[in-house]
Amino acid sequence: MPQVGSAESRLIVIRGNSGSGKSTLARSIRAARPRGVAILGHDVLRRDILHVADHPGALSVAYIDLSARFALANGLHAVIEGILHSESYGVMLTQLRRDHAGTTCCYRYDLEVDETLRRHRTKALADEVTEDMVRSWYRTTDPVSELDEVVFGEDISLEAALARVLTDAGWTATTAER
Repeated sequence: MPQVGSAESRLIVIRGNSGSGKSTLARSIRAARPRGVAILGHDVLRRDILHVADHPGALSVAYIDLSARFALANGLHAVIEGILHSESYGVMLTQLRRDHAGTTCCYRYDLEVDETLRRHRTKALADEVTEDMVRSWYRTTDPVSELDEVVFGEDISLEAALARVLTDAGWTATTAER
């Protein structure tokens, strides 16, 4: 596929179990750079917009790819966040990383199931999405080696994760657009 984005564009991928902090980190990235950051949330695109099941070959795989390529081709930075299991999204994310002309940074939250459930209980969806459902989606680990993911454990704070992403992306407090 042809290259997408520019030398100045940023593609940030944040993967991990439900309730690990992916969406919160994505929103924090946007808050640090309030203009020009498209958040492509797996839950929003797959569940809310397409309303499809998640499995290898699901429409959501191509839709997330298309959405990221659209954002990057139109001068936006793209943050893709979601569970994004390796067997469904790994090949697409790897190809997108290869095709991206700018800086790509990839992260994966790896938390114990008890910590995942504790965090899940704080979410607005906790009543709708049961702990049994979260357990059924849980992976002890789910790497995509070609993404060269930085792993965040339960000991990393939101502030530390945000600082790491901003540094890796080459964004500092002095270069953030306000």
